[in-house]
Amino acid sequence: MGLPDTSPEPKKDSMGMDYIAVYEGDEPDGEGVVKVSPARLQTLGVKTARAEVRALDAALRAVGRVEVDERRVHDVAPRFEGWIERLYVSATGDPVSKGQALFSVYSPELVSAQKELRIAEELDQRTVDADPAARDGARRLAEAARERLRNWKVAGAAASPAAIVTFSSPASGVVLEKKAVEGMRFMAGTAIYRIADLSTVWVIADIYEQDLAKVKLGDAARVIIDAFPEQRFDARLTYLYPTLNAATRTTPVRLELRNHDGLLRPGMFAHVEIATAGDAPRLTVPASAVIDSGDRQVVLRVLGEGRYKPQAVKIGRRGREAVEISEGLEAGDEVVTAANFLIDAESNLKAALSTFTAPDATTTTQPVSPAKAAKDAKDAKTAVKSYQATGSIDSLDLASNSVSVTHQPIPALQWPAMTMDFGLASPAVAKGIAPGTPMRFEFEDRGDGEFVITRIEKAAKSANEGH
Repeated sequence: MGLPDTSPEPKKDSMGMDYIAVYEGDEPDGEGVVKVSPARLQTLGVKTARAEVRALDAALRAVGRVEVDERRVHDVAPRFEGWIERLYVSATGDPVSKGQALFSVYSPELVSAQKELRIAEELDQRTVDADPAARDGARRLAEAARERLRNWKVAGAAASPAAIVTFSSPASGVVLEKKAVEGMRFMAGTAIYRIADLSTVWVIADIYEQDLAKVKLGDAARVIIDAFPEQRFDARLTYLYPTLNAATRTTPVRLELRNHDGLLRPGMFAHVEIATAGDAPRLTVPASAVIDSGDRQVVLRVLGEGRYKPQAVKIGRRGREAVEISEGLEAGDEVVTAANFLIDAESNLKAALSTFTAPDATTTTQPVSPAKAAKDAKDAKTAVKSYQATGSIDSLDLASNSVSVTHQPIPALQWPAMTMDFGLASPAVAKGIAPGTPMRFEFEDRGDGEFVITRIEKAAKSANEGH
């Protein structure tokens, strides 16, 4: 109410209101510096930490699923036609060892090939003293029979001919699929068993397009499975797929991890954290120190003696508990990590109040009477300021006694060149000035955003500077 007034001691104004206490060093300075007393610091629970250079535990989080290692899957598929005589492993999910018997088969084709080999070998032995051409033919017949058995992957049957052949597991693992029952006929190429080694499994995770530049081959990762939330499985990023899903804008990546205990089962849902910051040292502060409004990141820097200043910063990667600071702080700077929102709010208020504080406010220790306060307010209102500028009239509205003017910059008001509306002191002020005519004019600032033109004179077209 009226002009600013200060007093070196507490008192009341003319309306009976108490003056606001302002302590030394706590005055609004336009930069938002706040001074907090030790008692208030304890009440607010203010905590601080120093910016330090260290490795950042930044992680890119994604979701994925456990899948079988495709390089450890084996199909057991006979290459000839026949019938299954007996199953030694009869259920899906059964564990098997390498070399363990799986099933035995009978095949007329296999028996025929074995007999051909036996006959060819006997002919070769009987024709020791016979014609060389006959011996050569017997050898070729025997070799053809052996080659057929080798191609069928039953070369051992040549050494011990039998009508029944037993197939063994090619690797240790578990039976993922079993498509046979005893007595079933199978055709050449039918996969009777599918066996997978689950000692190592894959986790396929989906990375969003904007995060692809953050990951690289060899990055360490941690996998969390919903079934075992207390356990962390270590993994490595081993492959980045060359395709992108246009619907989800994601690219799959492959992680490999050990599964010696057999806890991880294909199809399980996984949460993946990929370490993306590496071991490079970075300037960091606790994540709670950063006040992020979306378009503005600020920390409260400790100046000492209970003073705090908002400091704009640029942040880089985010870690689990810390944030990288790429600009705005140096190592060793102390920042507020708790109660910083309260101090920042007070700082913003201080900065706002400083814009309303007159720089030439005088100090008085005497109360001001109501009559003098009213007179001072009236004098302040009547003390209008006058300015000069150049421009041209765009349009004239005599009904509202106003004009639209395009003017050049006005340094006195820190106005750029622009088009705005002015009032006219009287209609005669704009008499004889046609729209578009260069002019020099004077106007008054009458307060509350009211600017009134009091004089206009024509100016040369080269006149383009405002005063």
